Amino acid sequence: MSDTENLKAHYGPRPTKIANPGALGLFSFASTTFILSLYNVNARHITTPNVVLGMAVFCGGLAQLLAGMWEFPRGNVFGATAFTSYGAFWMSYAVILIPGFNVQGAYSTTEEFDQAVGIYLITWFVLTVMLLIGALRRNVSFIALLFFLAITFLLLAIHAWSGKVVIGQAGGGFGILTAWIAYYCGLSELLVRGESWFTLPLGGIKQERID
Repeated sequence: MSDTENLKAHYGPRPTKIANPGALGLFSFASTTFILSLYNVNARHITTPNVVLGMAVFCGGLAQLLAGMWEFPRGNVFGATAFTSYGAFWMSYAVILIPGFNVQGAYSTTEEFDQAVGIYLITWFVLTVMLLIGALRRNVSFIALLFFLAITFLLLAIHAWSGKVVIGQAGGGFGILTAWIAYYCGLSELLVRGESWFTLPLGGIKQERID
């Protein structure tokens, strides 16, 4: 073990006055994912997702980015990496859809644009799998969240490459499931012992000490 790890094991986590930003990050992620996923399954016959832009920039994007920044001084590398990464994802996704950036217009054909979007989405699938590996010793809820999110990215990437509507709708369905798992995790972070009538279990995994 390193000197830092020895100190942490002896004295416990470094004290901080920064409140837990987990609920903010998870609720922001869940709400934005839920709205876009409903569009992906064509809820209320909606096929144009641009109403999600405000959510993607300010809620899924900025709020989640701030949650990630607050996780760093708390010493939570996993939370900081996940929240910051997905905050950046939503901001970058918004850029693709905002007409003023004319991202799609830079491509000679719609087919080329769709293939590029597929590469964009499969990259986020890869990142999500990496985070899933990092979550394997944390708790069952976060494992489920990242597992279904990875499936969502994979299906949406395949949809972009193939153009098959049913695959995009399947991606939307998994996105809705992912959003509700994130809502559950966010509520669990919000309901702290001693301040709430009840708490929600995240499904803790017994960790054995690794030297």
